[in-house]
Amino acid sequence: MTSGTRQRLFAHFLDGEELTVGEVAERAGLGPSTTSEHLAVLRRGGLLQSTRSGKLVRYRADREGIAELLGQLHSYLLAPSGPQDPPLTQG
Repeated sequence: MTSGTRQRLFAHFLDGEELTVGEVAERAGLGPSTTSEHLAVLRRGGLLQSTRSGKLVRYRADREGIAELLGQLHSYLLAPSGPQDPPLTQG
């Protein structure tokens, strides 16, 4: 999600809608190839799911994948921090 473009594309799925690459590309004002590449990254990252219906691929938010990622982030944030650097001494 470091890409602003991917953030904007992902926002199209926040209401639970299922969209094709072409629909997302049209809404976002991007080319289908560029949109497809970004959606594939979001899918590999666990944020989107895809299903094929004939030649069309439909994408939707992956609620389970997102929940898992949020759980991992939560665990990471609550984990004790690593070894601390010793205080600097003046000498």
